[in-house]
Amino acid sequence: MPRGFFLTFEGLDGSGKSTQLRKLNEWLTRRGEDVVMTRQPGGTRLGDRIRSLLLDSRRTTLNPRAELGLMFSDRAQAIAEVIRPALDRGAIVLCDRYTDSTEAYQGGGRQLGSARVLALHRELCGLDPDLTLLLLPDFDASLARARQRNETTAAVTGKDENRFESLDTAFFRRVYDQYRVIAQREPVRVVAIEGDDGVEAVHRRILSIVGARLSQHRAS
Repeated sequence: MPRGFFLTFEGLDGSGKSTQLRKLNEWLTRRGEDVVMTRQPGGTRLGDRIRSLLLDSRRTTLNPRAELGLMFSDRAQAIAEVIRPALDRGAIVLCDRYTDSTEAYQGGGRQLGSARVLALHRELCGLDPDLTLLLLPDFDASLARARQRNETTAAVTGKDENRFESLDTAFFRRVYDQYRVIAQREPVRVVAIEGDDGVEAVHRRILSIVGARLSQHRAS
């Protein structure tokens, strides 16, 4: 059986990536595709426990290197438990965040550097996406949406995942800039979708990109 297709979504919180991932999942499912949708951190029992450690805003003393290690522990487990088995059976895997997020947030935002992140990726993961969709709407609007959404979620559900959103704007500017560096370095794998064109317009563009890449992948 041909190997499946691994597609990741990247961008700041508030960029719309999770909405676009869900819409793409619905479109592919209607077409009869075998689709697995997951997220990082999280997506496994261990990963969900790690997620609570990483995102809880009360854990303000977590060392950046410990944070980096937890990200890759989560990722290694997700690859072994969810991603590789799905790809091996020929499924399309849609993942909300992957190593690009770690390079942007810990490598750029935390200023740990790309080299350390990429070395851990090679050692612990050894699996690259076939396609990465990087959503880059207006920086200020994206950050404001993320903070407002997480505050609302915390108030409604009592679940606090605001640890990163509580960081200063300079941190997120470094993250945003590092995403651009990644896109420039890997122009084939990473497709940047810039601007605030609205949910449906971005969805239509994503369908065009994904349809073409899937056809190319299955023909190879």
